[in-house]
Amino acid sequence: MSLRASPLPLAISIGDPAGVGPELICEAWSRREAEHLPPFFAVGGAETLAEAGRSRGMVPPLTALDHPAQVRDAFASALPVIGDLRGGYHPGQPDENGARLALESLKLATDLVVRGDAAGLVTGPIAKAELARIGFAHPGQTEFVAEACGVAAEGAVMMLAGPTLRTVPMTVHCALAEVPGRLSVDLIVARARIVAQALQRDFGIARPRLAIAGLNPHAGEQGRMGREEIEIIQPAVAQLRAEGIDATGPHPADTLFAPHKRAGYDVAIAMYHDQALVPLKTLDFDQGVNVTLGLPIIRTSPDHGTAFDIAGKGIARADAMIAAIRMAGACAARRAAARQQA
Repeated sequence: MSLRASPLPLAISIGDPAGVGPELICEAWSRREAEHLPPFFAVGGAETLAEAGRSRGMVPPLTALDHPAQVRDAFASALPVIGDLRGGYHPGQPDENGARLALESLKLATDLVVRGDAAGLVTGPIAKAELARIGFAHPGQTEFVAEACGVAAEGAVMMLAGPTLRTVPMTVHCALAEVPGRLSVDLIVARARIVAQALQRDFGIARPRLAIAGLNPHAGEQGRMGREEIEIIQPAVAQLRAEGIDATGPHPADTLFAPHKRAGYDVAIAMYHDQALVPLKTLDFDQGVNVTLGLPIIRTSPDHGTAFDIAGKGIARADAMIAAIRMAGACAARRAAARQQA
């Protein structure tokens, strides 16, 4: 399939203005040509973006636009901003006003993508605790975006992707003690299906190879260290294979991420948060991207937080934000090409 850039730009929510999100958006725009980035626009916070850019020693030219259709022509000479959403710039000092700006930016950016006015959504990092204080009821941005798309929370799957590894955690933000009780054959099968379909549609992998990790040390050692592998994971792998999905496992997690093992699969499916994120962040911390699979839209985000401790100091690396923009653009291009061929 020949890939061309989507005719529509990407929408980027600015995240918490006290964090590194705004400055990294400016940095990404300044490196747009060198990094071959698709056109994008920031949603709201023009004053914040200007101040954040100055904190990195740049004065990014900004242009206020009314509609994403205007972005492509403006992108070469200025960072487009859509939405008259205002907020101050107090790096490292999150507050209620900043949380409101982050939420309004997220809402408008999501709405523009869901309506079909933008090709995909890139979300800047937020502070969940700050949003909760102003009534944000979702566990995170993933669940908010899923609901906006009409997708149940369990139908949205988080994949972490870097240059050398893709990982998917079956369970995410819960206590480790809760993990065994949350795992089931149905959960693993349903989410693995979503992963396989997304790798085909959005990443151009014709027959994705899914390596499914065990839960217990040594993948349970035939039940001597736990029976989840025998009673849950093995039956799930068998069902996936019966459906024609190239799934293997359960694999011992302590060897699954070794270099010679990574060459044998396209994505590692882990059983819990740290089992997936520790190797990804060890290998690809500065270029890790959080991708939400199972949605009718494209959504990516840099796989790091607000980094309040270094915000405004000009030292935060923009690689993950750039990778998130590039990945969203590539996925959008594949979807656009598929629509043209349909």
